[in-house]
Amino acid sequence: MKYVLVTGGVVSGLGKGVTASSIGLILKCCGLRVTSIKIDPYLNTDAGTMSPFEHGEVFVLDDGGEVDLDLGNYERFLDIKLTRDNNITTGKIYQSVLDKERKGDYLGKTVQVVPHITDAIQEWIERVAVIPVDGEDSPADVCVIELGGTIGDIESMPFIEALGQFSYRVGAGNFCLIHVSLVPVLNVVGEQKTKPTQHSVRGLRSLGLTPNILACRSTTALDDNVKEKLSRFCHVPVDSIISLYDASNIWRVPLILRDQKAHEAILKVLNLKGVAREPVFGEWTSRTELCDRLHEPVRVAMVGKYTGLSDSYLSVLKALLHSSVACRRKLFVDWVPASDLENETAKENPENYRNSWNLLKGADAVLVPGGFGDRGVEGKILAAKYARENRIPYLGICLGMQIAVIEYARSILGLQDANSTEFDPNTPNPCVIFMPEGSKTHMGGTMRLGSRRTYFQVRDSKSTKLFGNQSFVDERHRHRYEVNPDMVQQFEDAGLSFTGKDETGRRMEIVELPNHPYFIGVQFHPEFKSRPGKPSAVFLGLIAAACGQLDCLLKKGGTPTHGLSNGTASGEKLHRNGNGTTLANGSLDGIYRNGNGVHV
Repeated sequence: MKYVLVTGGVVSGLGKGVTASSIGLILKCCGLRVTSIKIDPYLNTDAGTMSPFEHGEVFVLDDGGEVDLDLGNYERFLDIKLTRDNNITTGKIYQSVLDKERKGDYLGKTVQVVPHITDAIQEWIERVAVIPVDGEDSPADVCVIELGGTIGDIESMPFIEALGQFSYRVGAGNFCLIHVSLVPVLNVVGEQKTKPTQHSVRGLRSLGLTPNILACRSTTALDDNVKEKLSRFCHVPVDSIISLYDASNIWRVPLILRDQKAHEAILKVLNLKGVAREPVFGEWTSRTELCDRLHEPVRVAMVGKYTGLSDSYLSVLKALLHSSVACRRKLFVDWVPASDLENETAKENPENYRNSWNLLKGADAVLVPGGFGDRGVEGKILAAKYARENRIPYLGICLGMQIAVIEYARSILGLQDANSTEFDPNTPNPCVIFMPEGSKTHMGGTMRLGSRRTYFQVRDSKSTKLFGNQSFVDERHRHRYEVNPDMVQQFEDAGLSFTGKDETGRRMEIVELPNHPYFIGVQFHPEFKSRPGKPSAVFLGLIAAACGQLDCLLKKGGTPTHGLSNGTASGEKLHRNGNGTTLANGSLDGIYRNGNGVHV
């Protein structure tokens, strides 16, 4: 097993996740099999209880792991399925060591950070690195490890020490360290400054790690004299200093790495030059060019609670982008704070109220994503009502589906006090209820999580056709509340169709309004499985409906009428899901930019 470690210096948010994913991709292009590990030095066991405002979205894996959003980045770039153990946290490491201590595994010894914590970190890495994640039975060739945070952070010190020991253990030729740093340009001087990177590398070396390659983030390509200066002071060959400058979309980043022969530098350190081939990107380049050529717009109103931070809905944005490019449209997302649609805002802040409603009314489609808590719920209900009454394409995800059901109960069934017990525990008409297997005392890891099977109930429904007329589909879940099964018949008698249910037939998974151009709600989170070249079926349906392409899409069984085939960057044939479409970043500011760390 070969290991590539990606660290960051100077400031956070440089885009280590994009860099690590792009490195994994270019190695895959060279014919190598790649897996990924993300190390997060925070004390939380996982990301499940963290606020999206603080840490971005919580990405959910097939096995129910609630992990850092960068793992979603890895999955989308490399088309792999990771496990919860691919996300290492300080909390997980300390918990495993303390469990061993209680069992007596360290009997008679004083348990310390060195060697017990550092050994646990190394053992975890070695154990997880050999878990196949690409559908094959054997371990991958290379494991790309991203260390979160910035060199010098107190909480990452045990990991730095462990990785220093680990590099010595696995030996030269099996470990490559890539340090991502910032080379800023001061407006006053207009000169690329190397001092921050010099200090960052000096700090890294003082901690026992020596970088083999420098990946320097900057607004423009590094000047030759700047590279020479960095080489002289950081003791890294000029050929191993990579300039990661701003690009029109982040799908150019692997191409930037290739153009600067980054793969050769990595393969040389790992002694793989005789094994790997020259990178074959297949249709990756075509997709990259395509996303820059899109000009006909499609506008989607995103009505949510966490609109102040786009990373809160990162996978949703990427799923929209995958679908918009498949439909040959340039995506524009209008962020609509749900609470600004409510009548109370009309009194307190008329301007915000007016602007939010104008955005909603100007959109080609409406999307209400998942969320927790009662803030903005009434605004989301108003958005669902507007989309239903005005026949605007609507997609509700998780809470967004429950919102659509509540709105239908109030408007069509006449149950004005209908609500979810999450927001009104005493509602006389609870159309959304707490799931009986959930816990009300422990928050972490107690939801219905991970991949669950949904069985289609109506063969002629839009959702069934979008999923290729399959009898079932496996999608990822993250929820505590569900549609009240005792009210399902009442809803169906009033025209609402539950076209997807779980294996028991009691849990509603997909709701659809048959006489609407496109009005679908799903209890699962389809955005987590959307891939470049394989957009999520319900997202694709939403964008197609907004563009007037839905009828044609449905006739083709959920396959876009145009788009690149699902060629892989490695030049090998990928597994298809019937959606052989393309990927790009549309127009949503998804560029690889200084300080933004935007992910695909």
